[in-house]
Amino acid sequence: MSSLPPDTLWIRRFHPAPAAGERLVCFPHAGGSASFFLPVSTALSPGVEVLAVQYPGRQDRRAEPGIPSVPDLADRIAQALTGWDDKPLTFFGHSMGAAVAFEVARRMEAEGRGPVRLFASGRNAPSRPRDENVHLRDDAGLIAELRKLNGTDSSLLEDEELLAMILPATRSDYTAIETYRCAEETQVACPVTVLVGDDDPKTTLDDARAWKLHTTGPFDMRIFNGGHFYLSRRSAEVLAVLSEHVGMAGTAHRT
Repeated sequence: MSSLPPDTLWIRRFHPAPAAGERLVCFPHAGGSASFFLPVSTALSPGVEVLAVQYPGRQDRRAEPGIPSVPDLADRIAQALTGWDDKPLTFFGHSMGAAVAFEVARRMEAEGRGPVRLFASGRNAPSRPRDENVHLRDDAGLIAELRKLNGTDSSLLEDEELLAMILPATRSDYTAIETYRCAEETQVACPVTVLVGDDDPKTTLDDARAWKLHTTGPFDMRIFNGGHFYLSRRSAEVLAVLSEHVGMAGTAHRT
């Protein structure tokens, strides 16, 4: 068995599963952290080893400045995944994480070590940017946005000390995703599966379906009942979709 990278600053593994044939790499939303995907790791282990990306500026990395650029984040994460790619990787990114996962996939494909599939959740296609400026709002405006999306524990938004810790990273993330631009002809080769809530105020079904333009591989889209954070309420359904694919590549890799 090959040795794993010693540096876990960027990559978190909640349930080591050395016998698993495949790894699922999860990319959080703006303001999110690796721990958001702890339930996914719990559900899929030990059949699939789940890795979650920890962006700087939050939780145990809160002393580090955020990286307000999707391409720069992707450069760092692609490098951090070196050594974890001795098994097939599947990517799952939610909201901002979908765009980051797409850019990491591009970089790793260029090096011949790309993922076997990309799950893009709750995000417009890369070539369809949202005309938003949340990152330019004051703190009250940023908090109002977090409340509207229902993706942050309301108790955190009432705690001034906790807010002081999470707002800088959240603003950095919003800067990264709101300034991200991608040409329509930019593509990955791996299959892309899009997941979206039918009442998502951020992503229309048409803008989600436009991900089809960004892959030369197979494409499909799954629609769930719910808003931008549909996956919190529809976790069993989302896990069922993941389970249709994760593990299959690992089986093929071993045969």
